[in-house]
Amino acid sequence: MPLLYEVREHVAIITLNRPEAMNAIDPETRLELHEAWQRVARDDAVRCTVLTGAGDKAFCTGSDLKKTMPPKESPAQLSFGQAQSIHLLAGMEMDKPILCAINGFAMGGGMELALACDVRIASENAQFALSEVRIGSIPGAGGTQTLPRVIGRSDAMLMLLTGDRVDAQEALRTGLVSQVVPQAQLLETVLAIARRIAQNAPLSVRAVKRLVRDGASLPLPQALAMESYVFGMLRDTEDRIEGRRAFQEKRPPVYRGR
Repeated sequence: MPLLYEVREHVAIITLNRPEAMNAIDPETRLELHEAWQRVARDDAVRCTVLTGAGDKAFCTGSDLKKTMPPKESPAQLSFGQAQSIHLLAGMEMDKPILCAINGFAMGGGMELALACDVRIASENAQFALSEVRIGSIPGAGGTQTLPRVIGRSDAMLMLLTGDRVDAQEALRTGLVSQVVPQAQLLETVLAIARRIAQNAPLSVRAVKRLVRDGASLPLPQALAMESYVFGMLRDTEDRIEGRRAFQEKRPPVYRGR
């Protein structure tokens, strides 16, 4: 199977499972990845997701050029005629948090997959690159827009214009990843973070993600007004009351997402 899907303790684990091909994305993997995001979005028991790759060499090296041919459809058909999006990141636009465990090479579309996640943790052997300019192309899944917003314009332009690779420590310095850990500890480190997120009130977690995502494109006064509105929406939820009762009673809260 090109992709593995399992759920543990409210955390969905999605594993790109083509280690023999450096977990490159072929058409079958792309389809299964889209379906996996739909499963996450529909399942109320899933509160957080971890995306990773099989093996210890690569998270994902982008599209499998041996199996991915140029589309037969025109650009207009691809943009307006598709009943379902075939974009690499389709389905990742959700309020549930997505964490990325980057276990090796994250190149091209693989790095763009990582950039689409909310938290990125890398193994010590991880390497990153958007090298499309070297083959007469550009990053086509958000790289030119997302990377400058994540690490700043100068560091992003250096990567985008040279196509050079950066290692895990440089990724940590620029803020591309939050932590660098030994390979053997990577998945458990990320799962531990995911479990802590999943223990929090689901509506609050999703609200925070939406506020951060949508507020980034708004002027500060409007973003603060949106935050105030969402705070009011959550004020009388059952989970907010449960959180206060649990604190008073000195017990773990039991959140139900309502």
